Amino acid sequence: MKISMLYDLVRWEEKAILKRAEEKGMDIKMIDTKGMTTIIGEKIPEEFGDVSLQRSIGHFRGLYSTATLEFQGHRVMNSYKSSDLTGNKLLTSLLLSRNGIPTPMTGVAFDGDSALKLFETGMKGKAVIKPITGSWGRMIGLLKDRDAAAAVIEDRQYMHPLYSIFYLQEFVNKPGRDLRVFVVGDRAIAGIYRYQADGDWRTNTAIGGRAENLPISGEVGEMAVKAANCIGPGIYGVDLMETEKGYTVHEINGTMEFKNTVRVSGVDVPGEMLDYVISEAKR
Repeated sequence: MKISMLYDLVRWEEKAILKRAEEKGMDIKMIDTKGMTTIIGEKIPEEFGDVSLQRSIGHFRGLYSTATLEFQGHRVMNSYKSSDLTGNKLLTSLLLSRNGIPTPMTGVAFDGDSALKLFETGMKGKAVIKPITGSWGRMIGLLKDRDAAAAVIEDRQYMHPLYSIFYLQEFVNKPGRDLRVFVVGDRAIAGIYRYQADGDWRTNTAIGGRAENLPISGEVGEMAVKAANCIGPGIYGVDLMETEKGYTVHEINGTMEFKNTVRVSGVDVPGEMLDYVISEAKR
C-alpha cells in the first residue's frame, strides 16, 4: 500500500506523520500542493500512490487539490465533501443543527444592515462574529455593543465577498476553556482542554492558549463521535464547550494540528491516523 501526503507547509505534525510512517515501514510520498499540477482527464500520476492524506493548511488549496484528485478516481482523506463541510463554519452549524447535535445559537445575514439587525434582536446585543472560513482564531471578534458591531460589520463589507456572509454566534459563558476531541473513524482517540490565554477570551492554542489532557470516556467522547459522524468517515478535531445545559459542539476541524495533544495526552495520534488511512484504503 502506497500513501502520499499532500501538504503546503511542513509543520511538526507532518514531520510526526512522516516519522511514524517510516517506523511502521510504510511507503509514503510527500507532495507539495503548491507545485501540484494535473491535466483533467489524464491518469493520476503513480507518485500519489493508492491513497492520499490531505494535510494542506490553505483551505482552498486543500479543498480543490482534493477535488481534482477525487473526481478523477483517486482516494483522498479527508474527502472533498467532508473538507468542504468542515472548512465552512456555516455549513457545519447547519449540519449539526439538522442532526440534533447541541450547538450554540447561530445566525446568518447576507447584508450589513441585516447583520446589524440580527446582532441587536436575534443576539440581544452580544455575539461572536466569525468568518465562515478560517482557523487559529483569526478574524474572530467579540461584539459587546451596537457601535462595535456596526464598525466591524461595515469593515467586512469592504473585504472579500465571503466576509459579507455575516456569521454570528451567541457568546457562551464557558469556564475559561473549551474541549478538543480527536475522532478517527468512529472512535474518539484523544482530547485536550484548551485554556484561554491571559487577557484573551479565545482558547486557541495557536494564540497562546494552554493545553491539558482531557479524559474522553463517557459523554464527551460519545458526543464528539456523533458530531463527526454527521460529516462522514474521516479524521476530525471536534470542538466542544461546557455550558449550564451540558456540552455543546461549536466547530469540527478537518486538517487540525495535534502537537499539543500528543504532548499532554501521550496518545500516538499520527500512528492512529495512518492506521485508519490504510484500513479505509483497503475497503
